Amino acid sequence: MTNYIDDPDNGNTVTLTVSRDAHGTRLDQYLSENLTEHAISRERVKKAIKEGKVFVNSGRCTKPNTKVCTGMQIEMHIDFDTSSLVPEDAPINVLYRDKHLVVLNKQAGLTVHPCPSCPSGTLVHRMLHHFPELASMEGFRPGIVHRLDKDTSGIIVVALTEAVRLALSQAFAQRSMHKEYLALTVGVPERESGTVDTPIGRHPTIKVKMAPVKLEQGGRKAHSDYHVLHADNAGNYALVAVRIHTGRTHQIRVHMSHIGHPLWGDSTYGGGVPDDSPLAVLAARQMLHAWKLEFTHPVSGEAMRFVCPPPDDFMQLATALSSHTQRVVLTGMPGCGKSALLRLLEERGLPVWTADGIVHTLYAKDGDGWHFLRGRYGDRFAPADGPVDRRALFEAMCESASIRKEVEGCVHPIVRHDLLDFWKRHADAPAAAAEIPLFLETGWHGDADLLVGVNCPRDIRAARLAEHRNWSEETLAVMESWQWAEKDKMGACDIVVDNSGTPEALAANADKLLDSLARRRDDRRKALQERLTALFQE
Repeated sequence: MTNYIDDPDNGNTVTLTVSRDAHGTRLDQYLSENLTEHAISRERVKKAIKEGKVFVNSGRCTKPNTKVCTGMQIEMHIDFDTSSLVPEDAPINVLYRDKHLVVLNKQAGLTVHPCPSCPSGTLVHRMLHHFPELASMEGFRPGIVHRLDKDTSGIIVVALTEAVRLALSQAFAQRSMHKEYLALTVGVPERESGTVDTPIGRHPTIKVKMAPVKLEQGGRKAHSDYHVLHADNAGNYALVAVRIHTGRTHQIRVHMSHIGHPLWGDSTYGGGVPDDSPLAVLAARQMLHAWKLEFTHPVSGEAMRFVCPPPDDFMQLATALSSHTQRVVLTGMPGCGKSALLRLLEERGLPVWTADGIVHTLYAKDGDGWHFLRGRYGDRFAPADGPVDRRALFEAMCESASIRKEVEGCVHPIVRHDLLDFWKRHADAPAAAAEIPLFLETGWHGDADLLVGVNCPRDIRAARLAEHRNWSEETLAVMESWQWAEKDKMGACDIVVDNSGTPEALAANADKLLDSLARRRDDRRKALQERLTALFQE
């Protein structure tokens, strides 16, 4: 437990009672770890000890390497100007108040109490304006029982009397006050729930950071439990509830980073984004919010429980991270007009991709498919001086199921790899479209968000193929035999576009399709927001 006392003759004095888990720590290390918020370096602590400004059990101590013991009382003088505690007329968000205490929702970016690096503009200065009775309390942290990092938002309790402050401080020390936070993590933890009990200490080389540190090397016990409330389908983030059982500096930030999932916006511990990223504005701070606080009222004995939804930046960032490109696949039977619809979508601004186009590249001279066929069958399908003879290959595949399966086993994985790369290249586009005749047959169902079938009566398809590709009835029948039945194929699609009419009718249907895609994107965003809003209220 830490107390702050104003001493007219000796400036400001911090008094600390050594807890059990700090037993055996060096005095200078113990003080530097417990005075993080005052921006006091370990070297400055050592100097203060040597200058006689530190007292251990009321006796002056001048040796920095002195080992502290459980229950030891330590006092240290801090050169700090308390004249900065001038009330400031600025807003605060009060969740609850009585004559004993106040529960607030602290905004991100607001420092809780003054320190050498932030002598004014803190929550304490605002509280003094709204609650003048705090001025009668000692120290430069009047009423402050616990604190939140500057860029962490959420619930904080402030005592309005010294007796209540001491009682609440004792409750925190005994871990009878329960705190739970919401965090947006980079990526999704492998386990839905888990415990992190890795000790935490000062980073060995970067003094403004904490880090996982073994107990024998000066680390202090730290215990956090987390539970994933919502996981992004694309794996970009998770909304995680974290309950802490100890109060180490930056505990949640260090622990979540330690398991490979730092908080979005936390550049100190690996969750920052580049300044030129579209997410930079949305992830301008670590996404951490003190969501729940439960404690027993120190005067009335009433069980107090507060739940406070996070600020809008949580929702905005989660929505942005969930807004991956809408992956649309066009499929259908031979001659239905998939390519025609794809061209119309391209004309209207969608990035497009076609499986047949990739196969054409693979079968060009020196293409991967060409090399495979030449290495397997010699000149039979892949002549040395030209591309793959697709007609000869088609005839062979019609005659031999084993050849067809072997060719598909080689070509399909290469085509799928290029498809996945296409989605990645256009990850920032609202939507992108790919034409894949055998999408259902290959089993790539997880590689698309929406399957659009292009439907056209068989007699019209046969006539078009005969006119434009010189296909016979036998050729069409063979190609159809390699695919799902038309009824089953259209039944598996999310949207079916009719192409039995004129080119003008197909163009009108393309516009309707784009409108439908936009509505579905909006519905997806609204559904996410409703889901998160419901979670925030729990």
